[in-house]
Amino acid sequence: MQKVTTGAEDRISELIERIGYHNDRYHVHDDPEIPDAEFDELVRELRELETANPELIRPDSPTQTVGADPSTLFAPVEHRMPMMSLDNAFDREELNAWADRARRRLAAEDLGDLVCELKFDGLAVSLRYVNRKLEQAATRGNGRVGEDITANILTISSIPHRLPGNAPDVLEVRGEVYMPLSAFEELNAEQDRAGKARYANPRNTAAGSLRQKDPTITATRGLSIWCYSVGEVQGGPALDTHSATLELLDTLGLPVNPETATVGSLDKAWEFVVRSESKRHGLPYEIDGAVIKVNRLDLQEELGATSRAPRWAVAYKLPPEEKTTKLLDIHVSIGGKGKATPFAALEPVFVGGSTVAMATLHNEDQVREKDVRPGDTVVVRKAGDVIPEVLGPVLADRPDGLPVWEFPEVCPCPHQQPLTRQEGDAAHYCRFPRCPEQLRGWIEHFAARNALDIEHLGEQRVRLFIDLGFISDVGDIYSLPYDRIRELEGFGELSVANLAAAIEASKQQSLARLLVGLNIRHLGDTTCELLAEAFGSLERIMGASVEELAEVDGIGPIIAESVYEFFLSEVNQEIIQKLPKELLEASSSDAEAEVEALPQTLEGMTIVVTGGVEGYTRDGVGAAIKARGGKAPGSVSSKTTALVVGENPGASKLEKAEKLGIPILDEAQFQRLIETGELP
Repeated sequence: MQKVTTGAEDRISELIERIGYHNDRYHVHDDPEIPDAEFDELVRELRELETANPELIRPDSPTQTVGADPSTLFAPVEHRMPMMSLDNAFDREELNAWADRARRRLAAEDLGDLVCELKFDGLAVSLRYVNRKLEQAATRGNGRVGEDITANILTISSIPHRLPGNAPDVLEVRGEVYMPLSAFEELNAEQDRAGKARYANPRNTAAGSLRQKDPTITATRGLSIWCYSVGEVQGGPALDTHSATLELLDTLGLPVNPETATVGSLDKAWEFVVRSESKRHGLPYEIDGAVIKVNRLDLQEELGATSRAPRWAVAYKLPPEEKTTKLLDIHVSIGGKGKATPFAALEPVFVGGSTVAMATLHNEDQVREKDVRPGDTVVVRKAGDVIPEVLGPVLADRPDGLPVWEFPEVCPCPHQQPLTRQEGDAAHYCRFPRCPEQLRGWIEHFAARNALDIEHLGEQRVRLFIDLGFISDVGDIYSLPYDRIRELEGFGELSVANLAAAIEASKQQSLARLLVGLNIRHLGDTTCELLAEAFGSLERIMGASVEELAEVDGIGPIIAESVYEFFLSEVNQEIIQKLPKELLEASSSDAEAEVEALPQTLEGMTIVVTGGVEGYTRDGVGAAIKARGGKAPGSVSSKTTALVVGENPGASKLEKAEKLGIPILDEAQFQRLIETGELP
C-alpha cells in the first residue's frame, strides 16, 4: 500500500471543511459565496486526492454525501427512498467515461436507449401522494432528511393537489421547483418600483421563495415545477422504462418538460447536449446543463448507486459563457465577518443571460494572479450562471503604462482601520469591531431567519439605527431607544410595537441559533447545532479549549481555533454581556437539568403543532413540549396524541388529524395540557 503523506491527509480535511461550508451556503441559505466552477474545482481536487489515497476517504466527505443538512426553519422529513445527487461531466470525454463505466459494470456493449433531459436551475423537491391526494412535500436536504414545505408547495398552481383515479395508491414524485424568467423579471420590477434591492438570480430567489415561513408570500412568487422521476411507488401500472414513467406523470397532470427526448446512442445524447447549449437563453426558464439517463429500469437497478449518486445517470454541466468588457475600477467590500473582498466595477455587459456590471475578484492573490488593472479589457464569465467572475485581461488591448492595482492597506469605512491577513489565509479582514460595514452585516445576520429571527429589523432600519448611534454592536439591539424611534419619520406606534415584540420574542431562541447569530468565522448553521448539542450551554463553549472544541465530531481544527479566538476577545465578551439575561440563561442552562426541573406532564405523549402559538417561537414550542417529557415531531400520524392549532395553521395536518380522530387543541387547551398533562 502506498504510504499516505501528511500533506494529503491535511488537504483532504481542509477540502471537506471548505466544501461543507459552501454546500451549506448553497443548499441551506440559497446564498453561495463562490461560483459553481470554483466549487466544482474543489470537489474535483478532493476526488482526485481520495482516488490516490482511498484509505483516507471519510464517510462525511462531500464525495460520499448529498447536498447539506436541512435547516431548522421547517420540520424535518425523512425520505423513504434517498434523494440522491448526480455525478457531473464537464466535457465529451467525461461523458464517454461515464458510459464506459456503466457498460463495464453491465458487461454489455450497449446501454440501450438513453433519456435526455434539461438540467433545471432550481430546488429539488419530493411530492408524496397517498390515495391520490398530495400529503406531504419536502426539500432534498441531505438526501436522507429534508424540510417539510407542504404548505408552500400547495400554493404553486402547476402542482395538482389531487391526482386522477388511475394514479398509484402511493406515488412519490421528484422534481425541480423553479422561477420562470418572466416571474423573476416582474418581481425585480416590483422591487424597482418600491425602491428595494433587486434579487440576484432566479435560482436563489426560487429557493428563498419556497422557504418562506408565510405561504402567502410563496403564492405571490409565480413558482413552477418540472417533474423528472419517482421515488416510492405502490400500486398502479407496471413500468419498465424511465420514459414510460415520465409518460405516466404526464397523464396524471404533473408537469413534465417537453424538451425531454429518448435517443438510441451516446452520440445522439451528445447532440441533445449541443442543442441544449444553443437554446439555453431562448428558454423561459434557466438551465445549467443536461441530464443523461439509462432508460431501462432493470438496467438502472443492476447499475445501482454509490453513496451519493446513481451510476445510471450523469449531469452534463454546460460551460459558462464568457464576454469581454472594460474594467472601470476595483473596489473592496467588507462583509459581516470583516472579510474584505475585492470586486470589479465593469462597463455593463450581457453574459450568462443577464446584464453584468459587477463581478467578484475573490481576494488579493486572485487579483495579482490574474493581473487585472482598472482600464483593462477583461474576460467576464458568469460561472455556473450564478456569480459573475473576471477571468483575466486581454493583454493585447492593455493601454501602455497602466499601473498595477494594489490591495488597500486600510478598511474603506470612515475609521480607516488596517486590513490584516494572517499567514495561510487567502483573505484580508477588518478586525475593528466598530467598522460600520462590518457591523451592518453582523446585525443583519444576527436578525436573520436562521439566527435570532427578528422580524421588522431589515437592512434599511439597521443602517438608520447605526447612523443615528442607536446601535454600535448586536448587544445594543436589546436596548433600542423606542421613544426616540417613535419620533422618526416613517415609524408609527404599530411599527415600533411590532419591532419591540420581535426583539422580545428573540430572547427565547435556542443556543444553536444564538451561535449562528454571533457570526463566528467558519462556523455554519450545522456546526452551531453540533456545538450546542455537544456542550449544552454557552458558558461551557466559552470555557472550552481548542482541543476540547476540536474533539466534537464535525468540528475541525480551523473551526475550533476560530470559536476559541472569538470568545477570547474582550470586545466580544463585552458584547455578550450586553445580551439579555433571558437569552443567556435560556442558552446557558444545562438541557438535561432543565428537563428534570420541569414537571414531566407530557411524558409518553406525542404533540404536533401547526401554526404560531402565542408566547412561543417555532423552536420554543417544540422545546417546551420536550422539556416536559413529550415528543414534538413535525407531522401527524396514528401515534400522535394531540394536534395543537395556532395562528395560520397548515391545512394538511389539520385534515389528517380529523381523519384519524386525533384530539385538536387550541392555544388555551394546549397551555392547560402543559400544566396538568390532561387532555380536554
